[in-house]
Amino acid sequence: MSINRKELTEIAQLAKLDLNAEQTQQVGQSLNQITELVDKIKNADTAQVDPMFHPCDFWMPLRADEVIETSHKADLLALAAHADADFYLVPKVIE
Repeated sequence: MSINRKELTEIAQLAKLDLNAEQTQQVGQSLNQITELVDKIKNADTAQVDPMFHPCDFWMPLRADEVIETSHKADLLALAAHADADFYLVPKVIE
């Protein structure tokens, strides 16, 4: 899969990037290299590979479960700059 100039322009606009012609070419080359690598990974033959839950094949002893008190809501709300009842008050950041 190759990313064309139109798609790259749309991606740059969505990312709020103002790229000049040279930057557009460099970013396009980089993205095409990334997509080529992803295509290679997608096409890799994994038929003979056993599934794994974790990349490191070792056993780690588990600790015994303990019931502990984890609700410190009042203490955490006391640390807030502004709070109302059970809620943190924060400044509006999205218009």
